[in-house]
Amino acid sequence: MKNIFFICICALFAFTGCTDDDDELLANGDSNINLLPNPQPNDVINEKLFDVINLDYPGLEKVKEYYEANEYYYAAHELLKYYRNRADINNPNINLINPTITAFDQNIADQALEHRFYVRNFKEKEENGKEVYYSFDKDKKIDWTYVPTEITDQEFKSQTHRHQWMLPQAKAYRVNQNEKYIQSWIEVYSDWLNTFPCPEGTVSKDAVQWYGLQPAERVLDQIDIMPHFIQSTNFTPQWLSTFLVAFAGEVECIRNNYYTDGSNIYVTQVQAITTAGILMPEFKNAEAWLSEGSQKITEQITAQFLEDGVQNELDPSYHIGVVAGFYNIYKIAQLNNKLSLFPSTYIEQLRKAARFVMDIIYPDYTIDNFNDTRSASYTKNVLLRNLRQYSEMFPDDAEMKWMSTEGKQGTTPAGLVQIYDASGYYMLRSGWGKSSTMMILKNNNNPDNKWHCQPDNGTFGIYRNGRNFFPDAGVYSYGGTSASNEDRKTFLATKNHNTMTALSATIADGYMKGEFLKHETKGNTQILVTQNQIKAGLTHRRAVFFVDKEFFVLVDEGYGDGNKDKINLNFHLCSSEANETVYDDLSASYQYGAHTTFANNNMLVRTFAETNQDFDKSNVSSDVSNKLGEKNASRKGYQYTIRKPQNGAARFITVIYPFEAVSTLDKLTMDAQFTDNSSEDAGTFHTNGAAVEVTINGKKYELSYTL
Repeated sequence: MKNIFFICICALFAFTGCTDDDDELLANGDSNINLLPNPQPNDVINEKLFDVINLDYPGLEKVKEYYEANEYYYAAHELLKYYRNRADINNPNINLINPTITAFDQNIADQALEHRFYVRNFKEKEENGKEVYYSFDKDKKIDWTYVPTEITDQEFKSQTHRHQWMLPQAKAYRVNQNEKYIQSWIEVYSDWLNTFPCPEGTVSKDAVQWYGLQPAERVLDQIDIMPHFIQSTNFTPQWLSTFLVAFAGEVECIRNNYYTDGSNIYVTQVQAITTAGILMPEFKNAEAWLSEGSQKITEQITAQFLEDGVQNELDPSYHIGVVAGFYNIYKIAQLNNKLSLFPSTYIEQLRKAARFVMDIIYPDYTIDNFNDTRSASYTKNVLLRNLRQYSEMFPDDAEMKWMSTEGKQGTTPAGLVQIYDASGYYMLRSGWGKSSTMMILKNNNNPDNKWHCQPDNGTFGIYRNGRNFFPDAGVYSYGGTSASNEDRKTFLATKNHNTMTALSATIADGYMKGEFLKHETKGNTQILVTQNQIKAGLTHRRAVFFVDKEFFVLVDEGYGDGNKDKINLNFHLCSSEANETVYDDLSASYQYGAHTTFANNNMLVRTFAETNQDFDKSNVSSDVSNKLGEKNASRKGYQYTIRKPQNGAARFITVIYPFEAVSTLDKLTMDAQFTDNSSEDAGTFHTNGAAVEVTINGKKYELSYTL
């Protein structure tokens, strides 16, 4: 559908140039009379407007005429008429013909009237099922420096200056035409502009208002905000000049302060510049914006992704955001006849990236908290919206169509194993239905310690029949103060994940170099082998056996010459007050484990070791954070410890076995042992593979791999 800045519905709006101080009358109904508002002095208009607008742009002839006659107010008035009637620019992000607003956005818009500003991921409390946001009022003025005392995360300050409540106010205005929303917007934005004048040149990180994502997100929103408000009588020539001059300043600030690290922030910056160049072509610098932006976008659509299609920061949430940014630019360019600026392979380059999203989603359309992903932000509706975009991008992909329609159309995906070895994500599954079993093993290749990638190589999540049994801890905080930095360290700590540690320490900087060693199918068993060095002289190799599409066996080996640290295996199962995870203490035989206690659909995990010097076990409790600053669930798990033989390996077998009712556990028997060493050779590491025997209810499973 064609979205335009002005939709003329009836004769009532035939003279859209009138403002709230227009009091002229039509003479004899002659619609050819050139009506003008009462004159205003030049100084009510920000004269920089005529420095940033291209007066030779088609359609701005009257604007130029009045400007050259030194009548700035009438020039701005004509420019306002132009924008109200502009019909040749298409913005796919807005719908002005049939505008709608969600209850969530309406709540944001209403609270902003009271200076309770929506800052994404943060809220003061909930009342009657609605989020209540923090008040920025102080002595009847807006306090832009306000940070609630209980919030230590630096993100609050950054997110505040992205003005995330302004677009919801614009939507609210378009839906119900209540002028209070635009009045609030003008008041608040004016106050912000007066408090934080646009800087020239480069800015420091301390100037958070103008740094990084802040101006980029504002520019993208302002492009959508303007058409929602443009027909209001409160949108005067004076305000237009203020708004457009500020807009130009924001765009130029981005250009002067590009991130150079090739991160998701850089993509958003370039997206903002390119979008401004396409949708705001009346600016003098619009051609430069578009040329520069399209060139950088073309470079980044290759540079942002590794060979396997995963975004280079290795975080699923930022991956989804980057793909969305590239897609939005393509749609805008397509609708405005600008595709010639981009390579013909533009969309095709996103195919692997789109498939990765499809593959990392659990069968119930949830996503885990791997790295800095905040799963609360990626609801089923959000994920489906992205999948539908991918299906539109790749109409030939019948499996993507199946995913995007919840199986109503297309073809059920056939692959049960997905290997993303450049980035280090691996999926094993029994099927694609909601009742299926699925493991995601994470062993990222991150030697440069990308900020959003946590040091937890070897960790995993397991989904079965609608339940995530090993939920990732999440992020909780991006840091900022000493307290929030400690919170961040806690949630990203290696021991807080389902993997190996030495002396409970976090994987050392520079050692996140996840390696893919092997995948093979042997009979009814899928075998996946990866490894990652934990620190100098110690490497963790993990082999996963997915047996009969039913249960998992992990063979973990910590090896390295000369090292004899205490080696830990860490596991964290979902738990709740109503259904508390229970420990299975079999330490007399050097075994330890735990199991969930739901009414049905449960999981048991049990660990065995080949050697038992300094054997120890400890129960651990930890939190899950699905959203910044929130602890949304709890986990119970255990740490299993032995000392590594000095010239050998700490070798473990862990069985992860599903069961239904807890009452059936009495009938479950389980044992496991290595079969590639004699008792005299226990603790010997074999570079070329490993072999174990697992016995469950009397049935023996001989499991092995060879490199």
